[in-house]
Amino acid sequence: MKAVDSHLLTLLKKSSQFVVPIYQRVYSWQESECAQLWSDILRAGKNDKLGAHFTGSIVYVAKDQSTNTSSEPDLIIDGQQRVTTVILLLAALAERLGGLPEDQREPWNGFSPKKIRSRYLLDEDEDGDRQYKLILSQGDKDALISILQGVEPKTNASTRVVDNFNFFRTQLADPQLDLAIVCQGLDKLVVVDVTLTRNVDNPQLVFEAMNSTGKKLSQADLIRNYVLMDLSPKQQEKLYTAYWRPMELDFAGSDESQFDQFARHYLTIKTGDLPRLGDIYDAFKDHAADFTAGDETIQTLVVELAQYARRYCAIALGKEIDHKLRQAFKDLDQIKADVVYPFLLEAYTDYELGTISRDELLEIVQMVTSYIFRRAVCRTPTNSLNKTFAGFSDAVRKGQYLDSVKAHFLSMKSYRAFPSDAEFRSALLTTDLYNFRRRSYFLRVLENHGRKEHVTIEDYTIEHILPQNENLSNDWKAALGEDWQEIQQRYLHTLGNLTLTGYNSEYSDHPFAKKRDMDGGFKDSPLRLNKGLGQLDTWNDTEIETRAERLAQEALKIWTRPELPDDVISELRQSRTESGFTIEDHPNLLRPARRELFEHLSNETLALDPAITQHFLKLYVAFKAETNFLDVIPQKVRLRLSLNIPLETLHDERELAYDVSGKGHWGNGPTEVELNEQSDFAYVMGLVRQAYEYQMGGE
Repeated sequence: MKAVDSHLLTLLKKSSQFVVPIYQRVYSWQESECAQLWSDILRAGKNDKLGAHFTGSIVYVAKDQSTNTSSEPDLIIDGQQRVTTVILLLAALAERLGGLPEDQREPWNGFSPKKIRSRYLLDEDEDGDRQYKLILSQGDKDALISILQGVEPKTNASTRVVDNFNFFRTQLADPQLDLAIVCQGLDKLVVVDVTLTRNVDNPQLVFEAMNSTGKKLSQADLIRNYVLMDLSPKQQEKLYTAYWRPMELDFAGSDESQFDQFARHYLTIKTGDLPRLGDIYDAFKDHAADFTAGDETIQTLVVELAQYARRYCAIALGKEIDHKLRQAFKDLDQIKADVVYPFLLEAYTDYELGTISRDELLEIVQMVTSYIFRRAVCRTPTNSLNKTFAGFSDAVRKGQYLDSVKAHFLSMKSYRAFPSDAEFRSALLTTDLYNFRRRSYFLRVLENHGRKEHVTIEDYTIEHILPQNENLSNDWKAALGEDWQEIQQRYLHTLGNLTLTGYNSEYSDHPFAKKRDMDGGFKDSPLRLNKGLGQLDTWNDTEIETRAERLAQEALKIWTRPELPDDVISELRQSRTESGFTIEDHPNLLRPARRELFEHLSNETLALDPAITQHFLKLYVAFKAETNFLDVIPQKVRLRLSLNIPLETLHDERELAYDVSGKGHWGNGPTEVELNEQSDFAYVMGLVRQAYEYQMGGE
């Protein structure tokens, strides 16, 4: 790698052609960035004492030394935004100078329309694409070529190239502008010219280093560059056109973070680990290295990634073509249940493969929706859901797909349990649903369940039948009785007192009878949620409870809990790879004192949470919540405890634990600590608890 200071115009002049590889992101400088460059150029041009203006670096892979006689281009790795913008300014300047009288067309030596075009914009000895000094990628390419040819670019082109070219046209059209100053400023632009040698330097490492500061690239940019950068240009073009570009189009119009989320779910499926949002790119590189370590290629990886991306877009971005599935996926999106996507991506894959039918997939999606929604209504903590669904597919039996999904849902205990009908009903009757994050979804589904003609609830607002006003009218106080304050406080935001109306402002705090009988009142309401209100004489705690019970029973029919006979659940719960090992297979645990110590450890560990399970394996004993957080390796003189928590995260003031991540070892954790009869059991148990809490609390 060579790095030298160079005048930008000299660099453009000496290069036969710069090409922006297809894996680079599109030209994206905004007008504010162009305005800043324009201001810098004018300032440099006006200041005779300023010999140069530094404007960043240009990193490119140079053509092979052995092929200098060919017209192979230089591939820009970093700096394409800057180079493109200067090219646009030069094109606009050549156009402006070309419109002046002959004797005014070279305001500064070397800056006539002809010299600008022949030195910095075009190579007149070449034909076709080879004649252009800069070739951009995909959608930007045609717009820039039109400009370099002196042809008016299409105004409907979705590219910043056209917008920024017109910006410079406008600046140069100022009759008060001294064009010589612009030329002098351009002539002073200096960059760090960083040349990489093909097959010697690693463009990906340089690219990552150059983009470690400034505007951060998205995970999609980084991953795209990683999978394409080391391929030949021909392979890049083929893979990008066939797979990556269609994937980009699938994500077009969605938030940039959607691809990051997809990549996280994909990696969860493929690696079994849930990467942190900031670590997705690094996790992908590790996965790619493992994937290609055998006979697989990076091309195969891109094909697989594209397949999962298409499924993700069907589930998460409304691209599903089947109406019923699309509505089910929309419901998932409404309740913000993206934590379930790793499992549903696998289920959707099995649907595409014909392992399950459309109706079975639909039932699974509805089951998942019910699980998430019931837990939300019951105010069950959500911090473990990511890991719950990351490993959900491990419980699925392909030959008994639907039943095994039901069995796993029904087998989950404690913080992961599927709320029962009684728990769901109780929460529906008492929970504050007015300040419930998913209230719009709840009321929409409750209103439209079973309807052929759906009601758009966005046309309505939420109405408190019993008003929120603390200063209730005498009519309301009389209806509620002497305990009116307590009744209002208890029932105000609950299901029985909430409905939808298009007449919220008209209803105001009026007495119930007026709300019922006015034009557009409850008697006239076409909404199912208001069924029966028009026939009531009064509105009090009894009527609120009655209505709440009716609506709760409707909700129980919509957000159902799966059912399965106990014997089927028991059979499906058996591990698909049942170990068959017991404590008898570990002679180091059979000595009385050692067995007592192990049982003490086992009892204390299992007491951390009812969902924790113990598994005797050939070499160690595993304790699992979502996955192994503690593995006990029995040895003659000690129990070696493998903790699934990084050493640097563990609070271990006595420094008893040690890092084994770079060594061969039994167990799943990167950290180990020893336990024997002389150890401070309570202290070591505190380390075990941290490993459990790390697994359950980490994202």
